[in-house]
Parts: sequence; C-alpha cells; structure tokens
Amino acid sequence: MTRVGMLVNPTRLAASPQGPALLREALGGFEARGVAVRLNGPGAAAVGRPELAADDAALPDGADLLVVLGGDGTILRAARMAAGRVAVLGVNLGGLGFLADLPVAELPAAVPAITDGALRFDERTMLEGEVVGAAGVRARALALNDMVVAKAGVARVIRISTRVNDEHLATYPADGVIVATPTGSTAYSLSAGGPIIHPQVDVIVVTPICPHTFTARPVVVAATATVTVAVEPSGEEVCLSVDGQESHDLREGERVVIRQAAIRTRLAHLGAPSFYSILRTKLGWGER
Repeated sequence: MTRVGMLVNPTRLAASPQGPALLREALGGFEARGVAVRLNGPGAAAVGRPELAADDAALPDGADLLVVLGGDGTILRAARMAAGRVAVLGVNLGGLGFLADLPVAELPAAVPAITDGALRFDERTMLEGEVVGAAGVRARALALNDMVVAKAGVARVIRISTRVNDEHLATYPADGVIVATPTGSTAYSLSAGGPIIHPQVDVIVVTPICPHTFTARPVVVAATATVTVAVEPSGEEVCLSVDGQESHDLREGERVVIRQAAIRTRLAHLGAPSFYSILRTKLGWGER
C-alpha cells in the first residue's frame, strides 16, 4: 500500500473530543510506514496539514484505500464517489454505524495491519436509476442503500404505480416507495417495515412507505429485475431521493427506472465482518 485517501466528516469530528488527536496519530502512522496520504479540506485542517488537502471527489484517484471517518451517511457518499474504483474502510465517529465498524479510538493502532494487507473485503451491490420522460433519460444516479420516490410537499397520499420488468406489481396509495439493496435493507426500508436482508443475498427490496391499505407489503425481487416507479398525476411535488443525500425533482409524466448496477462497492474490514453480530449490537437485540 502506497497511497491512502481520507474523507473526514467535519461535524462528527468536531463532536468527538479525541477525534482530531487520533486522526493526527493515524496520519503519522501512515507516513512513518511510507504511505502518502491525502485528506479532504476539513481533515487536513484538523491535523494542521493544509498541504495534504484535496477535493473530496479527487480522494479516490490513485488511492489504494479510501478511509472514511464519520458515520454511515459519510460512507454512502464515499461509495458513490469511489464508484467501484477503490475499497472503503469505515471509521465510526459515533452514531449507529452499520457500515463504519472500526471505532475511531482503534484507528491509530490499526494502521500497521491496514498497510500490511490484513484487511478483508466484502462486495456490496449498488443500484443505478434513471429519470425517464418523453424526451428520454433526464438524470442518472447511483446508490448503495436505496432510491426513494416520494412526495416532497404536504402530507397527502399519492398513487404510485410500480412495475417489475414489464409486469405491473401494484399501484400503491402511499407516501412513497423505497427500492433498496440488501445493504439498504437495514436503513429506511427497515423503518418502513421492510425485511432485513443479508448483504450477500443478491436481491432488490421494494417497500411502500405508509401505504393507505392493509394489504400492501414489501416485496423481494430478483437482482436481475428492473423496477419502474411512476406517480399518477396529482399536482403534488414528487422527487427521487438517492441514499437520502441526492435529490431529483420528478416532472409530470416521468418515471424512475431502477436496476442493479454493474459497479459494486468494496467495503474493507479488520477481521471477518459479522453481519449478525452487528445486528445484535446496533439494534439492541437482547439474548437470554
């Protein structure tokens, strides 16, 4: 390993009393082992090394690893930035942290293992979506967790037609519809009543949000399926939300076409990742 990019969430870092000191220690550890490091602006400022600053989008370029200090939201953004080019190691600066499983307090001590090739990797599927209208594709997006079509305005039910491949699945009177990866099954989809899916199960989850019917249920479809979501005209503002971070307004007559992406995210871990252990710990499941 010769080069590492580090993406730091400044809000999470500021809320961590020891965060800046631990970041400086980890940086020193990488440099002592001959690894060149580039940080985003807030990270470089936190360690007093402005000469190491780079634009966020440039951090994966030429890097052997992208180390992300923050929470799951920061990792989701990093996954879209890296877009399959480089593995992502999540360092948890507080919060739930389903994806960021290395505590920041352990980062400096982990540097030798990271640089000596002790990391283990798992691949996570992603979704690609297109906003399609009469004139063709107007916008494209990539997501690690989910794509959500929902109303953006007042609290009124909208009618959402959902198709799987060329077959009509349902028209939901609801607040919206979530199309999620297995990784995203423990995020918004779970809150909306969707199933928990192991990250290595190759499927797509379709979950209606607050459906105005007792018969609507989440549906698990094949990873090869194409899910098309369209909202019936109602005068309501509707948008496509990507990983809860990127938004595209939907115009009347447009539809969102979602499928599994060819690109995958590689998550790096120290030691073997245990999905079930994470579930017990993060969701507070008790044991007898």
